[in-house]
Amino acid sequence: MRYRFKQLRGARWSSSKKVWHLPDTKVYRKQFGLPLYDKDILSEEKVEQLKKFEDWLKAHKYAKSTVNTYGYTMRVFFMFYNEKPLNEINNDDIIRFNNEYIIKNKRSNSYQNQFINALKKFFKTIEKRKIDIDLVQRPRKESVLPNVLSKQEVKAILDAPLNLKHRTMLSLTYACGLRRSEVLNLKPCDILSDRYLLRVNQSKGNKDRIVPISDKTIKMLRTYYKAYKPKTWLFEGQKAGKKYSPTSIQEVLKKSVKKAGIKKKVTLHWLRHSYATHLLESGTDLRYIQELLGHSSSKTTEIYTHVSNRDIQRIKSPFDDL
Repeated sequence: MRYRFKQLRGARWSSSKKVWHLPDTKVYRKQFGLPLYDKDILSEEKVEQLKKFEDWLKAHKYAKSTVNTYGYTMRVFFMFYNEKPLNEINNDDIIRFNNEYIIKNKRSNSYQNQFINALKKFFKTIEKRKIDIDLVQRPRKESVLPNVLSKQEVKAILDAPLNLKHRTMLSLTYACGLRRSEVLNLKPCDILSDRYLLRVNQSKGNKDRIVPISDKTIKMLRTYYKAYKPKTWLFEGQKAGKKYSPTSIQEVLKKSVKKAGIKKKVTLHWLRHSYATHLLESGTDLRYIQELLGHSSSKTTEIYTHVSNRDIQRIKSPFDDL
């Protein structure tokens, strides 16, 4: 049975992991044939160790999405070997699970990598024993180019919303190359207008960074602030002091894309990709773009060289000389 996950209440799309996340509720567990509670199928030992693992991840400041993903992945693994004590699970069992569950059921590459990463972390931190993960087959690394919009398309999308808050959220996402979570986690105090900077706190990888903002952006933010006077978060929902929801901002983008007459299935991350690519095409050094995006490795940033048309457009086809 195929599901349109984006229509399910509370569904969130992870651009980095290429998977949908759903809240762990009784309704969804019943709908997808999962046990209502871990204790319905998991042994007491595994329930206890799973709790320890999730507590360890939270204590070490792992992102909520990572805690949920690793916890779910380990829960599925424990269900597969529920009758076997943890101290008897070895490399052969992990390889079997990889072959008979993940590969056989055609799980995604991202799911397979999540399973291996979660398992490695669990056995090292909770079980205090080493599992030779290198023996487990990892999927071949996919080479996927980022989706990039033209400047004309970006302008059409940003001009589409009539609502000032909606227009400001989308514009700031592109203007500073922000991730969705970074936009929603901003506070008014993060706008350092006297220094023309925006502070992004504890983003991916628990890193802080600063991004330059222009006069145009500052004027836009001041107009927005005077109109809405946010209390805690820069962008709040209908209730004062409550953060704007991830699904709502994605819905704002969806409506803006449709109004702009663009047929592509645009996500918020496309605005970030477009920001980086447009910077590169305007001559900004790749090292600065890496800092602005908050990438740990320059290799992550280098992918934008494959979609930039700055140098490609200079290439003359030999067909033109015929």
